[in-house]
Amino acid sequence: MPDRGGGPTGPRIRVGRPSRRVRTLLMTLGVLAVLAMAFVMFAGFWTDWLWYRSVHYSSVFTTTLWTKIGLFFVFGLLMAAAVGVNIWLAHKMRPPLSAMSMEQQSLDRYRMGIAPYKRWLLLAITSLVGLIAGASASGQWRTWLMWVNGVPFNQKDPQFHLDVSFYAFDLPWYRFLLGFGFAAAVLSLIAAALTHYLYGGLRITSPGARATAAATGHLSVLLGIFVALKAVAYWLDRYGLAVKSSDFKATGNWTGLRYVDANAYLPAKTILFCIAVICALLFFATLWRRTWQLPVIGFGLMVLSAILIGGLYPAIVQKFQVQPNEQAKEAPYVEKNLKATREAYGIDGTDVTEYPGTSTTKDKAKLRDDADNAASIRLMDPNVVSPTFQQLQQVRNYYGFPSNLDVDRYSKDGKDQDTVIGLRELNLQGIPKSNWINDHFRYTHGYGVVAAKGTEADSEGRPVFTEYNLPSRGDLGQYQQQIYYGEKTTQYSIVGGPQKEIDYSDDSGEKTTSYKGKSGVSLSSAVNRAAYAVAFGEPQILYSGAIGDGSRILYNRTPKERVEAVAPWLTIDGDAYPAVVDGKIQWIVDAYTTTNGYPYASRTTLGDTTADSLTAANNQRAVVAQQNQVNYIRNSVKATVDAYTGQVKLYQWDTKDPVLKTWMKAFPNTVESKDSISPSLMAHLRYPQDLFKVQRELLTRYHVKDAQTFLSGSEVWQIPDDPTNKSGDAVPPYYLSMKLPGQTSQAFSLTTTMTPNGRDNLSAFMSVNAEAGTGDYGKITILKLPTGRTVDGPKRVQSQFNSEPSIAESIRLLRGGDSEVEYGNLLTVPLDGGLLYVEPVYVRGGDLKYPLLRKVLVTYGGSTAFENTLGEALNKVFGANSSTVPPENEGTTKPPTSNNPTVQEALNDAQKAFDKGQEALKKGDWQSYGEAQKDLEDALKRAEDAQSKADKTTGGSGNNADKSSDNADKSSDKSSGGG
Repeated sequence: MPDRGGGPTGPRIRVGRPSRRVRTLLMTLGVLAVLAMAFVMFAGFWTDWLWYRSVHYSSVFTTTLWTKIGLFFVFGLLMAAAVGVNIWLAHKMRPPLSAMSMEQQSLDRYRMGIAPYKRWLLLAITSLVGLIAGASASGQWRTWLMWVNGVPFNQKDPQFHLDVSFYAFDLPWYRFLLGFGFAAAVLSLIAAALTHYLYGGLRITSPGARATAAATGHLSVLLGIFVALKAVAYWLDRYGLAVKSSDFKATGNWTGLRYVDANAYLPAKTILFCIAVICALLFFATLWRRTWQLPVIGFGLMVLSAILIGGLYPAIVQKFQVQPNEQAKEAPYVEKNLKATREAYGIDGTDVTEYPGTSTTKDKAKLRDDADNAASIRLMDPNVVSPTFQQLQQVRNYYGFPSNLDVDRYSKDGKDQDTVIGLRELNLQGIPKSNWINDHFRYTHGYGVVAAKGTEADSEGRPVFTEYNLPSRGDLGQYQQQIYYGEKTTQYSIVGGPQKEIDYSDDSGEKTTSYKGKSGVSLSSAVNRAAYAVAFGEPQILYSGAIGDGSRILYNRTPKERVEAVAPWLTIDGDAYPAVVDGKIQWIVDAYTTTNGYPYASRTTLGDTTADSLTAANNQRAVVAQQNQVNYIRNSVKATVDAYTGQVKLYQWDTKDPVLKTWMKAFPNTVESKDSISPSLMAHLRYPQDLFKVQRELLTRYHVKDAQTFLSGSEVWQIPDDPTNKSGDAVPPYYLSMKLPGQTSQAFSLTTTMTPNGRDNLSAFMSVNAEAGTGDYGKITILKLPTGRTVDGPKRVQSQFNSEPSIAESIRLLRGGDSEVEYGNLLTVPLDGGLLYVEPVYVRGGDLKYPLLRKVLVTYGGSTAFENTLGEALNKVFGANSSTVPPENEGTTKPPTSNNPTVQEALNDAQKAFDKGQEALKKGDWQSYGEAQKDLEDALKRAEDAQSKADKTTGGSGNNADKSSDNADKSSDKSSGGG
C-alpha cells in the first residue's frame, strides 16, 4: 500500500516467485541432473563398445545393437500408430451433439478438462504403448536373426512334411508377430472404445441407441481383426502340435503329436480356423449391415465350438479310444518320437551291446595282467586333491586352485599320460593387505601350471607332480606362465601403467612386472576413465595417480564369461579347463547350439539334466544356458581363451549343424573353420561333460528302439546317486583312458553307470570316445547288463566296501583322532565280461589339512581288497602277483624277506617302527615318517607270515599272537590316520 504521506514508496515484494538467481540455479541443477543421467547411460554403452572392440568382436556388438534398435523402432512405431490412429478415428467419428442425460453431463466435464491437452495426451498415450511394445520387441533379436538367416536342416517332420527349420526358425517368429498383432488389436479396441464412450459414441445409461453407427462400424472392424488373428492362431496351432510339450508317463516331457493330437486336436484346429474366418467376415459385414446381431451370434458359436470341438471332443477321444488300448494307439507316434529324439540329441548312433556282467575266465593270472591293460586307473581324484595341490604347491597365500581340478592328457616319451591339472590363480583373499592399489594394481595375476600323474601317488600318498614349483618347471617345457584370465579371476585389474605388478616371489625376493599384452581397454583417455569410474562405481579411476600412460583395464576375465559375451547365442559348458598349447596357457571352453523347436523330440531342462554332486558343491560348474528348455543340442563350437592376453577364438566343430550355420550367417567372420584348429590344440580337445550328461539322461529311456517296450517302461533306467558322499545328487561322469571289449588299445573316454529305475543293481555301463581327432570320437557305447541276474551297481559296491568287517574296522581306525576319510571317484572298468570297481581312499588328519592317498578299494566278481596300493589290491582280488605266480600261491602275497622270524620279534619291530613314525610325525619330518611306515608295513607282513606258518604247524592255534597282531594292525592304522 503506498505511503499516504507522499514520500517515496518502498520496493515491491513479489510473494511466492523465486528470484532470477534462484531460477537460474534450479535450471542449472536440472540440466546437470539430466546430463548426469545421460552420462550414466552413455557410460554403460561406451564401456561395452570399448570392451567388444578390445577383443576384436565389435561386429557382435554392432549387429546385436542395430538389431535391437531396429526392432524397437519398427514395432514401437507400429504399436503407437495402431493405437494412435484408432484414437484419432474414434475422436473424428464422435457425434456432433451429445444426448441430454446425466451420463453425458458428467462426461462433459472430462471432455472440457482434456480439450486443451488433447494432442499432448494422444502423444503421451501413443509414446507409452510404443515404448513398451518396442522394448518387448527388442528382446526378440535372437528370434529375428534366426528367422532372417535360417538355414534348412534338410530333414522333414513326419506329420506335415515341412523342413525342421520351419519349426526351429520360422514358427517362433510367426508366433511373435501373432502375439504382437493380438496386443495391437486389444489395445486399439480398448483405446477406441474409451474414446467413443468419452465423446458419446457409446452410451451405457443414456436413452436411445447404445452406439452410433460410426462407433459400431469402427469397433466391429477391430473385433473382426481380432477374430481374424484368432483364425491365424488356430492355423499355426496345427503346426505347433509338432513341437507341443505334454507330460506323458512313458516319456516324461513329450514333444510332438500323439494319437489324440492327430485324430482330435488337428481336425478340431482346422474346423475352428474355418469358423473363425467366417466369424471375422461377419464382423466386417457390420460396415454395411450396422447391426451386431450376426457377428455376436457367430462369436458365440466360435466360443462354443472351441469348448466342444477343441476341448470336449479330444477328451472323449482320449478317454474312450486311447486309454482302453493305449499302447496300440500310441505306438506309431512313439516311434516318431523315438527317432526324432535320438537324432536331435545325437544319440542315434549309440551302440548298445549285451554284456554278461561276470567273468568266465579261470586263469586269475591272466585276469591280473589284463587288469593292468584295461584302463589307466586314476587314483588322483581331481575333485578331492585340490587341497593337496593347494597345500603343497600354493607357495604364496595370494595364489589358489579351483575346488575341482581338471583331467587332461599329456604325452611323454611318446606315451599319453592321464594328468590332473590346475592353474595357480590369483586369490585376493590371501594377499597380505587389502586396499584398492593392492587389489587392482599390484596383485593382478596368477602364475604357472601345476600338474600331477593321475594314476600314481608317492610313498606318502601325495601326488606325483609333473609340473611344480614357482616358477613352474617340469615336463611341460617353456610357456607363458602369467595367468591374467582364469576361473577365479572375477574382478578388474589395471595394468601396464606406472604402478608395477607383483609377478612372483622366490628365494631371492619379490619379482615385479608390467603387463605387455594388448588386452583390455586403454585408460589414456579422460572420457574412458570417467566412463569406467561411473560403470564400476569407483571414482578413483578418474583421478588416481597410479593410472597413466599405458594403463589398461582388464575385466570380464573368466573364460566362460568371455565366450558368452562374444557369442551370446551359444550355451556354455559348465567346465572350462586349461591346457598348455604351443607355449601358451589356453582355456578350452565347449559351447553348444540349441533349440526347443525340433518336431517330435522330447524336451529336457539343461539346468536339471546337467546337475550332479559336483555342480551342487561348486556353482562354477553349472551350465550357462541361453535356453534352459531344449530338444536339440550340438557341441558345435570349441572356444579358447588365452590366459595371458584374454584372446577369444571360436572354432567351428560341428560342420553340419544348421543352427550354427544360421548364427554364422547372422554374425559373419566370428567363427573360424575347423581346419584352423592346430594339431597341438586338437590333442587337448575332449568330449564335453554337459553334453554327455544330457545324452545319458535321455538314454535312460531312449536306449530302446521298440515302441512297445518303450511304452511299457520296463527298460527305464536312472542315473545313480553319487555313492562316495551323502549329497543325494547324481554321480558325475568320469574321464578315464580305458579299453572297451573288442578294442585293442586304450582310448580317452568319458564314462558313467546306470541302474534300473528305483533299484541299486547295475543296468548298463555307458562310455563315449572323448579323444578328439580320432575316427571314433563321439561314439557312444552302452554295455547292457542282463536283466535276469543281479549285478552290483555303484551304491551296492560302496555298501559292500563299508560293510566288510575288516575294511570297516580299518576305516574306523583311519578315522581315529581328528582324522577324516574321503572317498575318491568310484571308477568302473569292464574287464573280461565282469566289472572292476576301483576307489581311492584319502585321509586328512592330525596337523595335515589336505587329503593323502592311504588305501585303494578294489572289487571284482565278489572279491574285495583294501590295500595300500592299487597293485597290492589287484593282487589280492585276483590272487596273483603276475602271470608267473604258481596256482598254489594264489590269494597270498610274496613275503618281503626269505627268513622267517618269530611273531613276537616281528611285532616288536612293528612297535619300534610305529614309535619312530609318531616321533617323526610330531617333528614334521616326512621323509623319516615315510621310512617308518615302510618298516611298519614290512614288520606286520613278517608277523602275518610267521603266524601263518605257526598255524599250519600247530593246527591254527596261537590266539595270543593273533591279539598282538591285531593290536599292531590298529597301531599301524592309527599311524596312517594321524598322517
